[in-house]
Amino acid sequence: MARRLLYLSRMDDQAKANEQPALTDKNELRARARQEVSQGAVTRSYGADPEVVCEMLNEALATELLCSLRYKRHYFMATGLASEAVKAEFLEHAKQETEHADRLAERIVQLGGEPDFNPANIAGRSHAEYVEGSSLREMIYEDLVAERVAIQSYTEMLDFLHEKDPVTYDLVRGILATEQEHAEDMVSLLQGLPAADGH
Repeated sequence: MARRLLYLSRMDDQAKANEQPALTDKNELRARARQEVSQGAVTRSYGADPEVVCEMLNEALATELLCSLRYKRHYFMATGLASEAVKAEFLEHAKQETEHADRLAERIVQLGGEPDFNPANIAGRSHAEYVEGSSLREMIYEDLVAERVAIQSYTEMLDFLHEKDPVTYDLVRGILATEQEHAEDMVSLLQGLPAADGH
């Protein structure tokens, strides 16, 4: 019985080794590339609707732009004994949110869309709100709330993009990782504030 199982196992391994990947003939790939060259980076193998993905990315772009602006305001408005360390975090996060926005805009263009940088549309498209906060504690709290909103929305985007658009999926997954770090930073800053942080 053991020999029979070993034989079957070897036969299974050999069958797997003989399997060929289901790849399109190279001449067909070349012909398709020439016929559909006007579609840019979007090929037949793209598994999502580019317009839907671009709309989703434009909402994420608006969120990143709005968060960058809020972090910038907090950077300039933060005062008090604990403000210097907090200001450094605000500035770093503002820069990273801007980098995220640039990467999202680039991907929108790759998919044949147009990134929406219109100031009149940003607040309406953004998942997060623009809440200024009057004290250092309130600023950090509002930034934490916004990061939590971004984490949730990026997680839902990953669910949608999974196996449909690996490039956008990887982009969003990388941004999500940074947003999770930002949320942890805000939690640490809140915990490190004195009982009465002032303004």
